[in-house]
Amino acid sequence: MDCHLTSKKEGHDLYFLVAPLSALLVFLLLFSGCANRVPVAGVPGNVKPFPTGTIIDTATGQKISFEEMMENLSAVRVVYVGESHTNIRHHEIQLEILKGLNSLRPDIIVGMEMFAQPYQEVLSHWVEGRLSEDEFLKQTHWYANWRFDFSLYREQLVYIREHGIPLVGLNIEFHIPSKIAAGGIDSLLPYQKEQVPDHIDLSNVDHREYVRGVYEKHAEHITARYEFENFYAAQVVWDEAMAEAISRYLKGRVIVVFAGKGHIIYDFGIPSRAYTRTGVEYRTVIPVAAGEPIDFSIADYLWVTDSSSGHGHFSDIH
Repeated sequence: MDCHLTSKKEGHDLYFLVAPLSALLVFLLLFSGCANRVPVAGVPGNVKPFPTGTIIDTATGQKISFEEMMENLSAVRVVYVGESHTNIRHHEIQLEILKGLNSLRPDIIVGMEMFAQPYQEVLSHWVEGRLSEDEFLKQTHWYANWRFDFSLYREQLVYIREHGIPLVGLNIEFHIPSKIAAGGIDSLLPYQKEQVPDHIDLSNVDHREYVRGVYEKHAEHITARYEFENFYAAQVVWDEAMAEAISRYLKGRVIVVFAGKGHIIYDFGIPSRAYTRTGVEYRTVIPVAAGEPIDFSIADYLWVTDSSSGHGHFSDIH
């Protein structure tokens, strides 16, 4: 395994480490053997580990305050906040950013990967206070569609309802990507094809290679069932559908998007596809685990979290 992870950003090589708060652990990480060593934040010769809780502006490689980040985020129309779905801290960060944006931009709406677009009326009823939590779970078919523990998302959804923030579902119906992965877009039934966006861009080489890495990593479970081209088409349709929904709901407002990291990192999932449709400036925020080597170019802002707060993967190809 290569001990160095580098990226190109604004003409400089960046070696990046998000480090736990413990000075002793930082020492061990930096001076132990290759098997345990991870790269160091900053340019070579400028050792600068970032402790848990740090927010990093990746354009400069420097720590910034929450208030500074929020000022920057409030200046754009679309904000993406990624997550590993089972990581509690990631959901807390999403809520903190939502609260901050709501205080600065009264025209905010929230778009969530966790709900498919046909459930929009149910989401509106939730915001209006017309549904109990139990009714909401039943009417969104939460545990048939999304399946992750609702407690991970409860505080966000309660805050949205208490403040009357419009909530929109971004996803395509959950059974469609798996059908595309199994048989390709042409295999869909006519009523299923109607949900597929007209514009499907399969040409991004970097995105294709990222998805190929996910595909090959899960070889035992995936490659025996799905051809890669169909698997890739499923991921692209998934991202394009959410990008199209964002463009449809934006309408002069500000939208904060909650989605899995795999749909946001490097911009080549939802963000670039939504930008193609809207031309609207955006920013991305990704939580990263302390001690984890990460490429600065995955997002505009990185928020360093305790590695023990949960688990998950960058990919969100179920």
